[in-house]
Amino acid sequence: MQIKGTFLDEISHDIPHQNWGEKEWDADFGHMHRAGIEHVILIRCGYRRWQTFSSQVLTSEERCYEPPADLVGMFLRLSEKWGMKFWFGLYDSGKYWASGDYLHEVELNCRLIDEVWARYGHHAAFGGWYISQECSRNTGKIIDLYARLGRHCKAVSGGLPTLISPYIDGSKNISQYTDRTTRTGGVTAESHEAEWDAIFRGIQGAVDIVAFQDGHVEYDELPEFLRINKRLADRYGLECWTNTETFDRDMPIKFLPIKWEKLRLKLRMAEEAGIDQAITFEFSHFMSPQSAYLQAGHLYDRYLEYLNTSKK
Repeated sequence: MQIKGTFLDEISHDIPHQNWGEKEWDADFGHMHRAGIEHVILIRCGYRRWQTFSSQVLTSEERCYEPPADLVGMFLRLSEKWGMKFWFGLYDSGKYWASGDYLHEVELNCRLIDEVWARYGHHAAFGGWYISQECSRNTGKIIDLYARLGRHCKAVSGGLPTLISPYIDGSKNISQYTDRTTRTGGVTAESHEAEWDAIFRGIQGAVDIVAFQDGHVEYDELPEFLRINKRLADRYGLECWTNTETFDRDMPIKFLPIKWEKLRLKLRMAEEAGIDQAITFEFSHFMSPQSAYLQAGHLYDRYLEYLNTSKK
């Protein structure tokens, strides 16, 4: 299995910003292209008061700071140059939906979606939408949030696909602000299946693709969860990808590039579960030859060796 897509973490939440300009991003898109990346997914266009482009909606309604550059426009230009599809990630307020005010989060994003499509929809590389509110359980009104945002994205853009990337509430779902790497408890396979059966039933027709993050459960538990995810997606007509994380959750330092052996194992597990498409969080920090982490370039080299071997 190959990694065909990557998130672009340009509103960094819990990993260091690399302070790249267009020259560095152009070089990175070249590295992605050589590694077979076809999709680049902006993980969020804004978070709290930070934004990737000067949005009238976010500036006026959320008092977001004026960004120094239009990163969305830059990513679209580079996507067109390198033959990739760009997926626009929605705004995460970091407060409304987190506190239960799902309606405010939805209505704010609907206004933003209209603005974004009017400004950027003409780009040939604009290939889809990423609903950036990540969840693990059927809590609050998450079904309504996904369904309403997904339908609005598709209605505005003439049916472009929508993507979500939930996580599994397993033993490795632990705060990045502690040096611990595991916790007791976590969701069981049975309860995960029941909750996501209900979520998928409620978002049919609004969400096209689901790519569960693969790092929140132990490696020996992962195959069962991957099979469940694929079975449920098939049941409700969603495409099932895997979001194979290229950072390591097993170390007290959060976060460093993953060991190649672990990444290779996760890709094989997903393939054995019947999943044929992988994306990652995320190439530029944890897999790029020009990452601030030296280990990332070595991971890139091992991955290219794997690709070359697979083609023989």
